[in-house]
Amino acid sequence: MYNLEMEFTKSLLKGKLIKRYKRFFTDVKLGKEIVTAHCPNTGSMKGLLDEGNDVYVLPNNDPKRKLKYGLEIIKASKNLVGVNTHMANRIAQHGLENNLIKELKDNDNIKPEVFFNKETRFDFLIEKNKQKSFVEVKNVTLFRDNNTAEFPDAITTRGSKHLLTLIDAIKKGYKSYLLFLVQIQNMEYFKIAKDIDPEYYNNYLLAKKAGVNFLAYRCNISSKKIFIDKKIKIINDWL
Repeated sequence: MYNLEMEFTKSLLKGKLIKRYKRFFTDVKLGKEIVTAHCPNTGSMKGLLDEGNDVYVLPNNDPKRKLKYGLEIIKASKNLVGVNTHMANRIAQHGLENNLIKELKDNDNIKPEVFFNKETRFDFLIEKNKQKSFVEVKNVTLFRDNNTAEFPDAITTRGSKHLLTLIDAIKKGYKSYLLFLVQIQNMEYFKIAKDIDPEYYNNYLLAKKAGVNFLAYRCNISSKKIFIDKKIKIINDWL
């Protein structure tokens, strides 16, 4: 799907969104043909699903897969948005390995998907100068104005659990980071969508006070490749 340079291994096909249904399916018009593409995003995808939006799908020839296309990018309000949540960790790992996240550069070791306890696995455990840090990645696809990305796009009890467990990790001597990976073009700011999930917002405040480090990085997105491009400011409107 992606090579080491985070380029799509096949050319994406441009179409028009008809509808998304049953969470995992999207009907797309490709030329004169209507196809069903797999939707690799279980979130609400709030603001992205207007009929007629441009979409980019990745064809696959895997005989084991029932659907021959996968939805990768939606164009909403003139911005390309990467909607494949399964690729967020790949993009983040590429960023870690290539020192694209300045707060997390020059690591001695990077391990993906490491258990902190029996119930919680974080996306990365990194080590630098014998200091171990957990990194959790959240894929961001919501924006409700021209330059501000938001998370979450729906109530997320799992997200709140991760925040509280990152606090526990600090108590056990780890550093904790939460990376908001903004797969949306042209965003300059990030904020927590407290109107969508007030509990997540409150746990975010608790985690920040406890020493969890929050980072927001925007991706460079095109029909050719997706990679981490720029740090954006987190708007702490609670200060």
